[in-house]
Amino acid sequence: MKKIIACLLAVFALCSCSSGKAATKFEYWNECNSLTTLKEFVSNSVNEKSKGYIPQEDRLAVFDMDGTLYGELYPTYLEYVMYQYRVLEDETYKSKATEEQITLATEIKNGIMDGQPTAGNFYPSGTDMRHATLAAEVYAGMTVQEFNAYVDAFLQKEVPTFINMTYGSAFYLPMKEVVSYLQENDYSVYVVSGSDRMLCRRLCCNYLNIAPDHIIGMDVELRATNQGDEPGVNYTLIPEDQILRSSNLVIKNLKFNKVALINKEIGKQPVLSFGNSGGDQAMHIYTITNNPYPSAAFMLVADDAERDYAVLEKTKDYPKKWSDLGFNVVSMKNDFKTIYGEKVIKKPVVAA
Repeated sequence: MKKIIACLLAVFALCSCSSGKAATKFEYWNECNSLTTLKEFVSNSVNEKSKGYIPQEDRLAVFDMDGTLYGELYPTYLEYVMYQYRVLEDETYKSKATEEQITLATEIKNGIMDGQPTAGNFYPSGTDMRHATLAAEVYAGMTVQEFNAYVDAFLQKEVPTFINMTYGSAFYLPMKEVVSYLQENDYSVYVVSGSDRMLCRRLCCNYLNIAPDHIIGMDVELRATNQGDEPGVNYTLIPEDQILRSSNLVIKNLKFNKVALINKEIGKQPVLSFGNSGGDQAMHIYTITNNPYPSAAFMLVADDAERDYAVLEKTKDYPKKWSDLGFNVVSMKNDFKTIYGEKVIKKPVVAA
């Protein structure tokens, strides 16, 4: 009889976990309005008797990556740091780098190591498109497998401005809980990032359990080994071909481009959107405007200059700005009990 009871209890526990309605404890959050709003939204969305009910197939959540799920560690973007490494430090490539590639890499390095994190933007206007174009060049000729391996190796490197952090571990722990919570409640979670799609896949698929087809990002053109200058519409793949990254940028996934790609690749309007900057504003507005279901948008504000690198002069007006647009504001300083974990310690930026 005791064995039967034990088996029944085990089955009950398994079923409770698989139903996934209350497994996440939010141990990395403080009690706050933003978290309460999210939990109430999700609770209503899965309750068939609630006016806020959303059918499972329409429970779509979109997340920006850098600064929303993952740290802007200097502050800057992971793909900027990897580009700088490729051009200035990678012995297999740096001798091939062009003057234009080196100029941008040096600007990034100076912006990171010699910049003052409270002074505002490090880079001139247009740097995002310069980087996107030149990043396509510096990885051109790599097979998809080679690029994936390159990213994986880079993610094992230590982040120089933190103690006890690798690039692969630099996620915001409270936001990882949000992703898990939504997945437990049968939400389809997508990452919609301005960063390279393949880079995002290596990071988010391996560390957040998000499927590769749920990653939307910046794209470069892919070509076959033996394709030459032949247009893809005219070229037939042969068994000897491998798939290569080219030097041609297809799209930089920022602002309205995020909305356009959500339409193309998901085909439905999300009901939840998470971001941290003006690059995510269009995605948020799209989510909460004329939505047939209840919807909400959340903006993280990088206002914690003690546990992370925050541009306080830049972000001090964000809470009112985002609230006025109808977004829920998440204060990293006030709402996050920890950002990266208690063992991760911020170091001051030291000029190179």
